[in-house]
Amino acid sequence: MAIKVLVVDDSSFFRRRVSEIISQDAELEVIGTATNGLEAVKMAAELNPQVITMDIEMPVMDGITAVREIMAKTPIPILMFSSLTHDGAKATLDALDAGALDFLPKRFEDIATNKDDAIALLQQRVRALGRRRLFRPIGRPAPLQPHPLTGGLAGTVAGTAAGTSVGSSRLQSQSLSQSQVPVRQAAPTIRASGKQYKLLLIGTSTGGPVALQKILTQFPADYPHPILLIQHMPAAFTPAFAARLNGLCKIQVKEAAAGDVLSPGHAYLAPGGMQMLVERAGTSGRIKVLAGNADMNYKPSVDITFASASKAFGGDILAVVLTGMGADGREGARMLKSVGANIWAQDEASCVVYGMPQAVTAAGLTSQSIPLDSMAESILKETARG
Repeated sequence: MAIKVLVVDDSSFFRRRVSEIISQDAELEVIGTATNGLEAVKMAAELNPQVITMDIEMPVMDGITAVREIMAKTPIPILMFSSLTHDGAKATLDALDAGALDFLPKRFEDIATNKDDAIALLQQRVRALGRRRLFRPIGRPAPLQPHPLTGGLAGTVAGTAAGTSVGSSRLQSQSLSQSQVPVRQAAPTIRASGKQYKLLLIGTSTGGPVALQKILTQFPADYPHPILLIQHMPAAFTPAFAARLNGLCKIQVKEAAAGDVLSPGHAYLAPGGMQMLVERAGTSGRIKVLAGNADMNYKPSVDITFASASKAFGGDILAVVLTGMGADGREGARMLKSVGANIWAQDEASCVVYGMPQAVTAAGLTSQSIPLDSMAESILKETARG
């Protein structure tokens, strides 16, 4: 049975184009289109689609408000389309706050240089989200509250288009939503191995912004190791995402820059469109940022950062692979494993897309598969100073 899709955009051209691309895939079926967020909320309840593609800037009701209402009433996996601009990055992160699962650039030439590749990627993302089961939340959703340090999320949109409510105070709110993750009991945390570490690596893709925030906001300010974060994300998005994490976390979070010296209690987010490497510098490490080869599938690539860390720090590393599509991280994890590093993966039940964690697990590289709800506590216990 085909995955049923609702397409939402105020542009008739874009609605038609997205609908045509989705309909070309035999596993997908467009069952309706909406021209604004208010229509989307109503049609989501009436048509019960398995996936919604959603624009951000629309009249009557913007996409972010629509996502929040849909996730509160009839949770459905939502793929956002956004512009690769500073404001677009902020708005997309707000959409993830509201409960959207994934996003793609609205201009197809920003998705991939080859038109056919861009079409295939869009179809692949919709199929992956369509297989993700969501659950209706129990009771009324908690009221949105400003972050106690910032009065809102770092990088909150201050209004992107006339006639939208993107800049409303309701959006200057809480951390990224977990409403899309099935509610279940957290598994017991692991028993610490006693291994000593010098570096924590975390690689992720689809669903990663929510997962990273859930983990990192639980770390204390005096976390004893540096952290390298590799999130598949466009160049326009990583500065806003790093700023947002920094405003919410006790540890320091920044977009990595060439020459950064690794410090305990600091997390370095790989810049979008670039490759982040690490080299040994005395008793610590130093970050290198390179453009990388044009034919690389991922910029940043988990494989490349993992591989460079294996050479710089050997086995004194805990590497964690979180939710994401594809297999990026598997070969880097293989190199880490060969020098004695410890590899963990997020478990299937708590992943938005069980691709990257499955790849490292199926290759026999992981020692643990851990639910997202238990990941932070497990990392803290495993990497505590002896």
